[in-house]
Amino acid sequence: MSSSLADKSVEPSEEEDEPLTGDEYATYLDELGDAWEVVDDHHLEATYEFDDFADALAFTNEVGELAEAEWHHPDLHLSWGEVGVEMWSHDIGGLHESDFVMAARMDRIYGGYTGE
Repeated sequence: MSSSLADKSVEPSEEEDEPLTGDEYATYLDELGDAWEVVDDHHLEATYEFDDFADALAFTNEVGELAEAEWHHPDLHLSWGEVGVEMWSHDIGGLHESDFVMAARMDRIYGGYTGE
């Protein structure tokens, strides 16, 4: 899935920023792949499925490299054939546009494994 969100810059949240509300993040969520959902108006969650552990691990490593490059780090849960992701901006205690940008970039990475 291609998303214009994936082409945006990851801008860190500022101390004075407020977490996004449902109305504010609805458009961003619509741009993400079907794997993503907002939980408790607090964070994004997704589960990516793979054919085996090796592909799940390779995806995890690519997401880790992205997170380090952007200095915006998701919580990742690796298991056989599956990677769970939780994403939010810890410093504001909720969602920021950058969380959705990172999610769109993870969708783009995943597309490299699935041919989407």
